[in-house]
Amino acid sequence: MFLSFTWIRSKSILANLKSLLAQKQQQKKEMKGQKQLKISKVVKIDSRKSWEHHITDATNKGFPVMVHFSAYWCTPSIAMNPFFQELASTYPKVLFLDVDVDEVKEVGSEMEIKAIPTFLLMNGGAPVDKIVGANPDELRKRMNYFIIQKNSPQPM
Repeated sequence: MFLSFTWIRSKSILANLKSLLAQKQQQKKEMKGQKQLKISKVVKIDSRKSWEHHITDATNKGFPVMVHFSAYWCTPSIAMNPFFQELASTYPKVLFLDVDVDEVKEVGSEMEIKAIPTFLLMNGGAPVDKIVGANPDELRKRMNYFIIQKNSPQPM
């Protein structure tokens, strides 16, 4: 009798452990999925050195660069962040950078940023287009226009 009770009890404990293990594995999968969703395609620039590195790297690889000049306290800049992330996912061959003008003042000055948000499209390390203000439609339109121009054959 004691043996069968112990056997039944251990079988119950084993079933509980399997159930707990399955729950933990499911939680782990869900957390992994959440982490993958949170991976940003926008690079945060926190120093002049970081700026120079990313611009040089993109230039050497032939990638255009779209820069969002922002500030942590600027509501329109914050409101544009999700759209900017979406653009970054849409254009994988464009480097997307985020520069807080209060953190990296010298870059904002060098690029002559007078208002935020400002979006600067660069190619070959040089600015080719500037959009001032939070206007997602205009930003997408200009990005599409640039990509079409860049990919169309050039006359000789």
